[in-house]
Amino acid sequence: MLSVRLAPEIMERLELLAHKTGRTKSFYAREAILRYLEDMEDSFIAIERLETPEKRWTLAELENE
Repeated sequence: MLSVRLAPEIMERLELLAHKTGRTKSFYAREAILRYLEDMEDSFIAIERLETPEKRWTLAELENE
């Protein structure tokens, strides 16, 4: 269980979206968190790869393969 406090204007937007679509506020909160986590995980993977001394290819090199 997670409890989150939202600014009133964010809560209003969330309630309006949930009402218009017939989905729950929890559905949209869960989706937003999942998408954010995926983006952050991708960012950390990219940073890790940039910090390793492995070979890197340019787009032109990949297109020639």
